[in-house]
Amino acid sequence: MTLQEGTLAELLDDGAAYAAEYDDGLGNHRPMALLALHRLGATDQRLKAYAATYSTRLEPAPAPQAWPSGDAWKGRFSQREAWPAYRALFAQWIAIESAPVMLAQVLPGLMPGCGAAAFHGLIRTAYAIAAAHEQELADGLAYWACRFMPLGAMGAGAEDDPVSLLRLLKAGTSGARLIDQRMRDAASSGRVNQMVSRLALGAARPEVLARAAALAYAGSGSFTALHLVTATHAMRVITPYLDEPGTAWHWFWQAFATAVVAAALKPRPAAPLLAWDQIIEAAIMSDDDHQAKLVYSCREEETVYGGQDWQRAASCAVAAMV
Repeated sequence: MTLQEGTLAELLDDGAAYAAEYDDGLGNHRPMALLALHRLGATDQRLKAYAATYSTRLEPAPAPQAWPSGDAWKGRFSQREAWPAYRALFAQWIAIESAPVMLAQVLPGLMPGCGAAAFHGLIRTAYAIAAAHEQELADGLAYWACRFMPLGAMGAGAEDDPVSLLRLLKAGTSGARLIDQRMRDAASSGRVNQMVSRLALGAARPEVLARAAALAYAGSGSFTALHLVTATHAMRVITPYLDEPGTAWHWFWQAFATAVVAAALKPRPAAPLLAWDQIIEAAIMSDDDHQAKLVYSCREEETVYGGQDWQRAASCAVAAMV
C-alpha cells in the first residue's frame, strides 16, 4: 500500500477527528465521498468545500481506547461502542504487519457480517484501500467490526444462477428507518436464508451481481439498490486481498439477496441516458453524500465489465440535477 500525498490525503487525515456515525446511526460518508469526488476529477477547491460543508453534520470522534492486550480481535464484534478500540487495534496491526498482510488475516472473519451498517463497513474499507490511507483503512475496518451483522448460517446448494433465485424472493414489509434494520427484519424468519443457500458455492459471480445491482437501481431508483451498486464495486476492490474469494462472495451474496428483499423494489420509468461528462459534472457539483459514490462506482464497474447498465444507473442518480 503506497501512501499518497496531496489534498485528498490531508482531508482524510483531518477526517480522523470525526466519529464513524452521527444522528443516531447514520454513517459518516465524508471519506468515501471525498475519494469518489477526487477520482471523478474534482478540483482541490471543490474537495475542500465539500469536506467543510459535510463536516458540519458530524460528531467528534470518541476518546482513544487501547485494545486490551491478549483479547481476541473478534471478541467485540457488533458492539457499536467498540469503534475507538477497534480503530486502535487495526492501526497497530497495520503498523506492525502492513496493510495487505493484515487484510488477508481479517477479511475472512469479517465477511459473514459484510452487510454491516448497510454495507458501509465494507464500502469504507474498500475506498480506504483505493485511497491508500492507512488510518482511514483502520477506521473503515473498525466500523465494519463494531457493526458486524451476521444474517444466519449459510449452506451451499447446487443452483448456479443467482438472478433466478433473486426473482423468487418476496419483498419485505419492514418499516424500519435504517437499511440494516430492514435487512435484519428480512432475515429474521430464516426464509431468505433457505432460498439464498440454494446457490452453489462460487456461483455468486462478481459481474452477475454487479450488473443485477445496476439494473435494480436504474429500474427503481431505490436507495437500498444504490447501496448494492457501491457494495458490489467495493467487493471487487477487496477481492485481491482474499485467499478464498469464492467463500467471501458467497457471504456477500447472502447480504445482497437479503438487501433485495428489504428494498421491496418498485419499478419506475427509466431516466434519460446521459453522457458520462454530464453525469460526472453533476456528481461533482452535488452535495449529496451518495451521488458521487454511486457515479464513481458505476464508472469503475463499466470500465471493467462494459455495456451501458452502469451509465443508466448513474443517469438515474443525477437526472434531477441535469
